[in-house]
Amino acid sequence: MDRTTFRALPARLPQRAPVPLPAPTDPVPAPEHLDVLIVGAGISGLSAGWHLRSRCPGKSFAILEARHELGGTWSLFRYPGIRSDSDMYTFGFGFRPWPGARSIADGDSIMRYLRDTARESGLDARIRYGHRVIGLAWSSADARWTVEVERAGGERAVLTAGFVVMASGYYDYARGHDPAFPGRESFGGRIVHPQLWPADLDWTGKRVVVIGSGATAVTLVPAMAKAAAHVTMLQRSPTWIMALPGEDAFARVLGRVLPTRLRYAVVRAKNVLAARVLFAACRRWPDRVGAKLLDWARRQLPPGYDVERHFRPRYRPWEQRLCVVPDGDFFTAIRAGRASVATDHVEAFDATGIRLRSGEHLDADVIVTATGLELQLLSGVVPTVDGRPVALAAHLPYKGIMLSDVPNLAMVFGYTNASWTLRADLVAGWVCRVLNHMDRVGARRCVPRPRPDDVATDPFVDFSSGYFQRAADRLPKQGARAPWRADQDYLLERRTLGRDRLDDGVLRFERD
Repeated sequence: MDRTTFRALPARLPQRAPVPLPAPTDPVPAPEHLDVLIVGAGISGLSAGWHLRSRCPGKSFAILEARHELGGTWSLFRYPGIRSDSDMYTFGFGFRPWPGARSIADGDSIMRYLRDTARESGLDARIRYGHRVIGLAWSSADARWTVEVERAGGERAVLTAGFVVMASGYYDYARGHDPAFPGRESFGGRIVHPQLWPADLDWTGKRVVVIGSGATAVTLVPAMAKAAAHVTMLQRSPTWIMALPGEDAFARVLGRVLPTRLRYAVVRAKNVLAARVLFAACRRWPDRVGAKLLDWARRQLPPGYDVERHFRPRYRPWEQRLCVVPDGDFFTAIRAGRASVATDHVEAFDATGIRLRSGEHLDADVIVTATGLELQLLSGVVPTVDGRPVALAAHLPYKGIMLSDVPNLAMVFGYTNASWTLRADLVAGWVCRVLNHMDRVGARRCVPRPRPDDVATDPFVDFSSGYFQRAADRLPKQGARAPWRADQDYLLERRTLGRDRLDDGVLRFERD
């Protein structure tokens, strides 16, 4: 290049636009991790939390509650007269005595007891309200559950946990069982379901028909009869009903001589034994027990009342739960003429009430469909294990707590023949035993593994209640022998869940 060419070049070369460097990206925060997640802040969830806090003090945990408050069933159901169907000395927690005088307690008293329990134990600070679990995914490689949650405002969040306790009950909170009765749309009054009780419903001076014969119906009838013109309980078939004192006289006497905690323990033991004896008698001498129940009903009803038609069920005592009526209030309402029972089938609703198959007509201003629950385990969530969905019906229940081949997941299911809380406490204690054993042996996973000859033989629950029968094909099936069966026996399970060895050759504790 000569000097002339050099002078012809521009004095300054054009500047090329700088290539921007990639902007630094903020690292995606890891999901919050907890040792244990409890799903549900009802009786089962509070029991699980108390036992974890007491027996596994080094474990981090939280309680996720989909609703706006604790209490589970006792927060959801707001229908008139709602009360316990077990005595409060066994329905109360084993670790905190029931403070009330009433043995059969109303819903508001139970809610106060649960709130006080959460506050006094510090569990209220562990509850995250408005957190609905919508996804559960287990990773064997990570040995943890990824839990997807929908918060009250619709926001999604993800947490992880080493162990999950499903303490969310056994039925669908969003809807009850509500059959499509013919002509329903033609009825001119209000139709309500007890699970979705409207706060503005006024039945004062009105004619009410309650469809159903279970615990909810026999609770509603005397409660609504206090203000209604008349209440009729319409049932297809009767339920076994037993009147008990609303207050335990034995507990009242002991209260004069024993401190609260000791009195509670004594009365609790007495009631556990009494319930066990009654259940055993029903199974061994069903006809004799049934005759006695009918005789008790006959004594409390007007002379000539058709007890055989309206109070003798088609099943034997304790094939479904006995309906307990405190102080015989259901029979009192019938004696006073404020309530009655009709045993028949619904032909159709019409503008003014219900036409029965017999041709009779029940006039009504308000119809309450106390027709039962829709059973739902695990909050309706379908867990996955390494990407494979867990179909409940394809798994065996280990001690009625875990599912075969599903690691680090427990579910709480109470007794059908005794207080739910008795078993909730036992399950919570057993989970703590498992967690402490895992720490001792250095295990990351515990999982029940069936043997080749462990096969499903029987329904998950040996009960003929409609809500169990409707869901039977979706539930796990029990095996023919332990540990794939849940014993409906509190005294036996106090030993098997409280003291039997954990490493039994079926429940495997895996380190890697």
